[in-house]
Amino acid sequence: MQDKTIRIGTRDSELALWQAHTVKNTLEDLGYHTTLVPVKSTGDIVLDKPLYELGITGIFTKTLDIAMINNDIDIAVHSMKDVPTALPKGIVEAAVLERANVLDILLHKGLDFLDGEGTIATGSLRRQAQWLHKFPNHKVVDLRGNVNTRIQKLNSSDWNGAIFAAAGLERINLKPKEYVDLDWMTPAPAQGAMLVVAKEKDSYCLEALSHLDHTNSKICVYIEREFLRELEGGCTAPIGALAEIRGDQIHFTGVLFSLDGKDKIEVNKIVEIEDRIDFGKQCAIEVLNNGGKQLMKKIKADLK
Repeated sequence: MQDKTIRIGTRDSELALWQAHTVKNTLEDLGYHTTLVPVKSTGDIVLDKPLYELGITGIFTKTLDIAMINNDIDIAVHSMKDVPTALPKGIVEAAVLERANVLDILLHKGLDFLDGEGTIATGSLRRQAQWLHKFPNHKVVDLRGNVNTRIQKLNSSDWNGAIFAAAGLERINLKPKEYVDLDWMTPAPAQGAMLVVAKEKDSYCLEALSHLDHTNSKICVYIEREFLRELEGGCTAPIGALAEIRGDQIHFTGVLFSLDGKDKIEVNKIVEIEDRIDFGKQCAIEVLNNGGKQLMKKIKADLK
């Protein structure tokens, strides 16, 4: 159909490459020419520090942003939950693909520990806070690396379990027989969604990617990220958000936790789809007015 080759930037982990290949195959089915350009990100290289200590917003996306600004790639594929709510100047959200499983899941070595003491691994402050809220007697340890690395670390450790995004494990067929759906845990904003970004002035790529956009997924993740942006969460605060379309309505749950999981501020709201403008923002303002402002200040102070 076209002569121009669209250069697709991606992280080089197995999951990131799976996501990039999904976009590549879809574009090629539509008649476009594409090529993959794998790039290693700082978040993949520096594995000995928790993410919040690295002090970079969008640590998994920054390298690809730079590659795009330098014109080394035309588009980039991301797990949307890793993408900061504010994109670099000149880069825009071009497509949100149909969302996969939104849940967190627990990989474990037996569940006897749930009633007593145990150790759970996760690199996410959101997962840590929600786990400690439900299991205050447990210990949570940091776990970094790509999906494959984290599973290996769990298997070679004395931890009782580790928390993963279901979508990631399902995409690369690593979901084991023994796992628990953590349906009580509010997922990260945009969890399970894939985002493709492009340059604002690249009309060719924007047109190509418009065919990949999934409207309902885009509506839901927009609300969740609007909630996150208003709370000023970035990637560091224990914030969860989930919007779901049911019939003509959007059902939303948003949570903000203290780092130790003891404090929880939750909002649950329903709105008609046509009344969704500023819905995520309104939910966030409710959380902020309900003690969230003070809690966010405390979180930022504790992370310094």
